[in-house]
Amino acid sequence: MKYQLNVNGQSVKVEADSDTPLLYVLRDNLALQGPKYGCGLGQCGACTVLIDGHAVRSCVTPVASLKGGNIVTLEGLGTPEKPHPVQQAFIDEQAAQCGYCINGMVMQSVDFLSKNPRPSEGLIQQALAANLCRCGTHTRIVKAVKRASDALAMIPVTTLKKG
Repeated sequence: MKYQLNVNGQSVKVEADSDTPLLYVLRDNLALQGPKYGCGLGQCGACTVLIDGHAVRSCVTPVASLKGGNIVTLEGLGTPEKPHPVQQAFIDEQAAQCGYCINGMVMQSVDFLSKNPRPSEGLIQQALAANLCRCGTHTRIVKAVKRASDALAMIPVTTLKKG
């Protein structure tokens, strides 16, 4: 079947079976490499994207379930020249080691910070508990989210939207 999707602010047409996971469409059809295949069961978070601003595990989201939602991948948050404040905080804190979990950590953090602009360290840890990291960079990741929270607090909300 053919699907019309809004991905990173662009309208795109893709052809896929109705039960094809969104992750496969993003990676295979659209060549977006931000979301990663981790477990295929929605348990590790490596495949996380934002759909209408909410963190969603794309490996368990069938493409047919997307009814006009706005999909944002890691590539759609910012640019290399002007990263999203969460991306910049992860860079500044050197929060990535192997980089496999970072997509999910960043995307989950963007969603979390949109609802909790000034979180405690405990709330950050709780929000990211379902995102698995095998390298053990959790301390730097939590620092990055805290740094992003501070940076976002200083930016008018209207300037955060890419476009």
